[in-house]
Amino acid sequence: MFFRRHLIRALLLCVLAAAAASCKEENGVKVTSFSFKGTKAVTAGQLRSVLATSASSRLPWGQRRYFSRDQFEADLKRIVAFYRDRGFPDARVTSFDVKLNDTQTAVDITVNISEGEAILVERVTFTGFESLPEQHRTALETQLPLKTGQPLDRARLQASREAALDELKDHGFPYASVRIAENPGSSDRQRVIEVTADAGPLSRFGPIEIQGNTSVSDRIVRRQLTFRPGQLFRQSALQESQRKLYGPELFDFANVEPLRSDDRPVDVPTRVTVTEGKHRKVNFGVGYGSEEKARVQIDWRHVNFFGGARTVSVQARYSSLDKGVRVNFREPYFFGPRQDFTLTGQSWHTDEPAFTLDSNGGRATVTRRISRTGGPVLGSRPSSTMSLTYINEYETYQISDEALNDPTFRDDLIALGLDPRTGEGRGTRSAIAIDGGRNTTNNLLEAKRGYVAAIHLEQAGTWLGGTWDYFELTSEGRYFRSLNDRIVFAVQGRAGSLDAIGDPEIKIPFFKRYFLGGATNLRGWGRYEVSPLSGSGLPIGGFSFMNFSTEIRATLWGNFGGVIFLDGGNVWDRRWKFDMNDMRYDVGPGLRYMTPIGPLRADLGFQLNPIPGLLVNGKPQPRAFRFHFSIGQAF
Repeated sequence: MFFRRHLIRALLLCVLAAAAASCKEENGVKVTSFSFKGTKAVTAGQLRSVLATSASSRLPWGQRRYFSRDQFEADLKRIVAFYRDRGFPDARVTSFDVKLNDTQTAVDITVNISEGEAILVERVTFTGFESLPEQHRTALETQLPLKTGQPLDRARLQASREAALDELKDHGFPYASVRIAENPGSSDRQRVIEVTADAGPLSRFGPIEIQGNTSVSDRIVRRQLTFRPGQLFRQSALQESQRKLYGPELFDFANVEPLRSDDRPVDVPTRVTVTEGKHRKVNFGVGYGSEEKARVQIDWRHVNFFGGARTVSVQARYSSLDKGVRVNFREPYFFGPRQDFTLTGQSWHTDEPAFTLDSNGGRATVTRRISRTGGPVLGSRPSSTMSLTYINEYETYQISDEALNDPTFRDDLIALGLDPRTGEGRGTRSAIAIDGGRNTTNNLLEAKRGYVAAIHLEQAGTWLGGTWDYFELTSEGRYFRSLNDRIVFAVQGRAGSLDAIGDPEIKIPFFKRYFLGGATNLRGWGRYEVSPLSGSGLPIGGFSFMNFSTEIRATLWGNFGGVIFLDGGNVWDRRWKFDMNDMRYDVGPGLRYMTPIGPLRADLGFQLNPIPGLLVNGKPQPRAFRFHFSIGQAF
């Protein structure tokens, strides 16, 4: 039997080799599909990631893959080694099927695998970790990559050792060592894993050596570090300091490392190595979206303005939605390492479907970063911020021509304090805003796990002066969870309301009203198409809103992905009104293509309950679906 199996394998390989030699195509036999049968403990994607043989792209412009006998024979051995490293010592390739097309220019390959019985982890024991705080010791034991009852995966075994070692190094033990031993369990197919640590001496940070900086002073480098001499040694402080050194965009390269020696000093010296980048930078960008159409933006920045890592930037932007110039000044070390001060001046024009708005003025913001918490074994470290902003802007706005020409809206224009002949309003917006946020995601541009929470409070008028007198409260939450290595569940919820002391029609400016619809919320409708309607059917905004979006995001192949989404929400004309029985819903599919700046996004939303009487561009709604194209996820 053994001889027959290998003889058949050799014959099949010879057939493929002969086909490749006689193929008219220059590169040989094209692999059209490469699949596996018998895989249960691992996925086909995991196997393909370690093999040289792969299938050609299904796209006409995609990459073509060709059969190589040497590579395929090596892959058969890699499959066995892959399973062995994951706790399946008896796994083997029982056979493989090859199907050549009629012209012998393409082949479908199927590999049949027998996984066998796994070696399981019966239990994991820990010795020598008494120096860790009880909470972290418990977290290490419960969150170790190697789990009881799972196959004895060598990669997870090594990751568990690294996690245990990192946890010791993060609690003052830079010279710690960790050993892992496999002991027999209660049966031949079970193992007891013993994790033993030698913590070594408790150490602190010693002298800090800085090299590589020329125009940036040592003082600027030191204040970006999250540790000081004399503090307890923490490996995560080195990593966090290196991350912070990149924050001001002063350096093209930054490295923070301890200087170890054979005598293992209790005060560990540290070396910071940096390479300065250009301090004056110009970024130019162009783009296109279904809502903003063509977009052009230029951003000039000086990242070490008068020293001290201060930043001055000038941004100019032009699109069909907004255009203007904005100037920013940022002081990164404002009465302490955790506070930033930002001063912004702008002349900005916004052109929304319901109104146009010109804003001229400025803002002053103080932002405080709240300390990150947790250790290496606790997963991603959350970041939290709080900011206080003073806003003083002169606003000129005008409602849409459709609303101005609506005779049923004339009384509303007068009530809103707008000129009924032009639909214009103007005034000074003087307000204080407080914003808070918390982010635990691994990557906000393409989050796979974690959550984002944000809240915004704004008070205009009263003792601040200005034309308007209103209060606003909005909140937002996002949650992301990976269902497996290819699928992510994402959900977002938002709500908010405007209130006023006195008549809200006068005290709240029209441009602050809420609208929904568009590429980032209710995708079954166009931008600003969901809100209370005028007597003739035009969206005119409201004082309260609530919306949610859910998505199943899946990687299809390569950089291409797809989503299925459900959106819901509405806007109401009363303050603090949230009616769950009065919601608009849409569903639809979407496509994604990953790029370095985020995914290219195309969504097609279908309305489940269209809005009766809705006018779009002054005419009855022509269709119950919308197409959106943009860059970046919807949330």
